Amino acid sequence: MAINNTITFFDLQHASGCTTSPFVWATKYALKHKGFDLDVVDGGFIGILERTGGRSERLPVIVDDGHWVLDSWLIAEYLDEKYPDRPTLIGDPSVKHLAHFLESWLWKTAVSVWARAFAVQYRDRCFAHDIPYIVESRRRMWGAPMEDLIVGREDKLAQVSPELELLRGVLRETPWLGGETPSYADYRALAVFLWCASVADTPPLAEDDPLRDWVDRGFDLYGGLGRIPGMSPLFGLKRREGDPEPFAKGPALVAGLVKRNTGPASTAAETAHITGKTNA
Repeated sequence: MAINNTITFFDLQHASGCTTSPFVWATKYALKHKGFDLDVVDGGFIGILERTGGRSERLPVIVDDGHWVLDSWLIAEYLDEKYPDRPTLIGDPSVKHLAHFLESWLWKTAVSVWARAFAVQYRDRCFAHDIPYIVESRRRMWGAPMEDLIVGREDKLAQVSPELELLRGVLRETPWLGGETPSYADYRALAVFLWCASVADTPPLAEDDPLRDWVDRGFDLYGGLGRIPGMSPLFGLKRREGDPEPFAKGPALVAGLVKRNTGPASTAAETAHITGKTNA
């Protein structure tokens, strides 16, 4: 049982102190969702194995009254099992599979582009002793030097936002992915945007992006958990001539996937949109 309601949390940070891993972000939110205080162990990429006493070379890691738990998903499952009387993170097992799908989709559509577009800033924000590791490991991961990866990034950034329309469509219908309150699915998805804010040196999303409401509310949770030094603005991307529309301005076709059909009146707006006809 957590001593004095506190769990030890191993953070992964930039030199500013800003958390820089989506997996670590998700765990930080999971712990606060459960109502715990955090005893934070600071640090960057180098020295994780030493900080964890040889138990792990990857983060996140937590210690709950001497019990070590590794891996963000295992931590979330542990917290639900150990503390069932506190707010649930995952609930039904299907939530885990759906969250896995959502997270994989976000990594394919957004993270894969943003990681390369902000590669140089990602490196430059690290602790000085982390930079050689980051340069070599990311070159192996991404297949090219960081300076090469950012070439033409303005064109690539413009392509990401339209691909997020599916997420916007769901969040038009509900305040959180978890419904009326956030769940672990929200934290896994928000973690992508939290991570991006930790590395971006230019906003990747338009100023008036409808995602902003959900993102801002997510960053403000738990006393502004996502509002820490070192974070950059996510909203403010300027649309250039030839860029695609960053998000749907009219009726979203995805809404037809989540709204119930209760008769012609419920589908009239969508019918008018896709046929180009209006009712007389």
